[in-house]
Amino acid sequence: MIAPQAPQVAAEPKPIRRLNENLINKIAAGEIILRPASALKELIENCLDAGATSIRVTVKDGGLKLLQIQDNGCGIRKSDLPILAERFTTSKLSTFSDLKKIATYGFRGEALASISHVAHLSVITKVKGDTCAWKAAFSDGVLVDPKTLDKAEPKACAGNDGTTITIEDLFYNTPTRLSALRSTSEEYSRILDVITKYAIHNPKVAFVCKKSGTSAPDLSTPSSSEIPATIRLLYGHSIAKELIHHELSSALPKNVESESMDEYEDSRDEDPSSWNAELYFTNANYQAKKMVFLLFINHRLVDSPRMKKALEAVYTNILPKGASPFVYLSLQIDPRAVDVNVHPTKREVHFLNEEAITERVADAMQQNLVQQNHSRTFEYQVVASSSGGDPKKIYSQHKVRTSMTDRTLDSMFPVVNQANQVAQSSAAASRAEQTTPTTTLEKAREVHESQCFLTSVVSLRARVVKGKHRQLSEILEKNTFVGIVDIHRCLSLIQHSTKLYLVNHDALAEELFYQLGLRQFGDISRIKLDPPPSLRELLEIAVEAENTESSALDKGQIVDRIATLLVSRRDMLVDYFSLTISADGHVESIPLLLRGYTPNLDNLPGFLMRLGPQVDWTSEAECFDTFLRELAYFYIPTPPVSEDPENEKYKAERWQIEHILFPAIRRYLLPAKSLLDRDVVQIANLPDLYKVFERC
Repeated sequence: MIAPQAPQVAAEPKPIRRLNENLINKIAAGEIILRPASALKELIENCLDAGATSIRVTVKDGGLKLLQIQDNGCGIRKSDLPILAERFTTSKLSTFSDLKKIATYGFRGEALASISHVAHLSVITKVKGDTCAWKAAFSDGVLVDPKTLDKAEPKACAGNDGTTITIEDLFYNTPTRLSALRSTSEEYSRILDVITKYAIHNPKVAFVCKKSGTSAPDLSTPSSSEIPATIRLLYGHSIAKELIHHELSSALPKNVESESMDEYEDSRDEDPSSWNAELYFTNANYQAKKMVFLLFINHRLVDSPRMKKALEAVYTNILPKGASPFVYLSLQIDPRAVDVNVHPTKREVHFLNEEAITERVADAMQQNLVQQNHSRTFEYQVVASSSGGDPKKIYSQHKVRTSMTDRTLDSMFPVVNQANQVAQSSAAASRAEQTTPTTTLEKAREVHESQCFLTSVVSLRARVVKGKHRQLSEILEKNTFVGIVDIHRCLSLIQHSTKLYLVNHDALAEELFYQLGLRQFGDISRIKLDPPPSLRELLEIAVEAENTESSALDKGQIVDRIATLLVSRRDMLVDYFSLTISADGHVESIPLLLRGYTPNLDNLPGFLMRLGPQVDWTSEAECFDTFLRELAYFYIPTPPVSEDPENEKYKAERWQIEHILFPAIRRYLLPAKSLLDRDVVQIANLPDLYKVFERC
């Protein structure tokens, strides 16, 4: 990645100018209207604020050519139309104190203004009791004639009670934003997703969405239904039949059932920290590849990655690996405890006692899931033999190792017991202090994918997923560790089904740690080095061991160049990779890719030295890729020098490979086909061996 050049200092300060009003409005529009779905979200919220019980959406080309939304709400007065699309015009606020108790969706008065700056906007509206409807078109926040774009007045027209807003040619004047959007089909899917979520939360409102020119809607919900019925209609019977419904509140003790909630309602009136929650979540019978999480806070659709992770963690020991639940959560919090004005699109809110509320909700879900899981009954049938008598016998050659406590190779040799090995491993890990957030998930060595919107990182992650080999993935995900064959040649044995495989655990580890670094990019934990060693001294140790005769630089110059390079990029290294280098050149921390696994710090000098010549610093994607490859190489197990099985380092390394590395490989590695060429080799098949024995 190319480091930015330092800006040239002007001889004289440049004058500060007020931005052009049109430019200000376009900047604001870019914050509010990100894509058609975000414009639709704003408009749906306006419809609901207007008391609509029917909302119809018509879409063309994913909302880019046409996005029309019609409601039967209270409508807009003709006298208000001239300022309808101006910024900061709203009926929801009058004083700052109103913001502290806002209970509506919109309040800033920026949605229609923003849309008018990046699209052609027209409105048809009728207030109940008026003799006719009024039509108005807007451009850059001003009421205009749609053909001449000259200033104009609203025109009388026919229309029903309510409002119809039409957006045409979205982003016609911002081609960069337009080209950055995905396909029209994907944009339409996002629109359907927004409508689906609001339809579930507002079952008393009828929603319809269809493409322009078609008669049959792609989404249609009736009014006066209930949340479970709407979930069944929009997400399917498989989810609806496995739903658990639960309610809880701040006034309701943990040990009181939700049916008793009415007894506690009176105590909540004057407490600004009061809250209540309504939950619909799936039980252990439902499994999906991706979690569906609908979160509404005071009826506002919002995102909360932390809350999502916490609720998903409830299912860790209930669902199989890779399976995810469906969760709908509606939180009602006193408006005085909620700050809605923290995000341009109102996608996020801040509220008091967030951690405590999340914990209460997670505990309630866990209690319900455990109770239902204990009460589950299973039907089974006995497979009879062909004669119709006793159950079919499973012969020894077809039996599969299923328990991790089964005998391994180590049990066949006179080595110390596992308890001592654990102690030795802990002693080895104490060479450095591991500093990570003290959450339950990390204690269980969970590795979650960080949120990253850098195109280069997204592309690298996609490449890993695309390169996953299905058959090899199944072997590694369901393998049982048999034992280390040769720690110096990095060879181990694993079993899958009735087959035995010889694997190069260093090759698997290198790919694993590369993927773990990519998975946690920008949010990697740290190993703190105390006291922090000198970067230059570490580089000198590594360079001294290298043969530099072919280089035009002497060893001192090589050290200087690498040290200068790393110090100049220390901000990027700490932000993206948690490699902390102080301004005076001391290494304060290194990345921690897997909790409980400590790399051999004897290899730290070599790792830092290779960051100079081996990392491509001229291209962002290549920089991230080559850095993570070097980090992964630093992390692979290092064969101990001693071959004495009683040596402490020898025992600690073997324990770390078996009890930390291989479980992580089973859980996180997406192996590429290239590993099959020489790093994973089948050496035996149990049924075939029995045939050999039968001939002897």
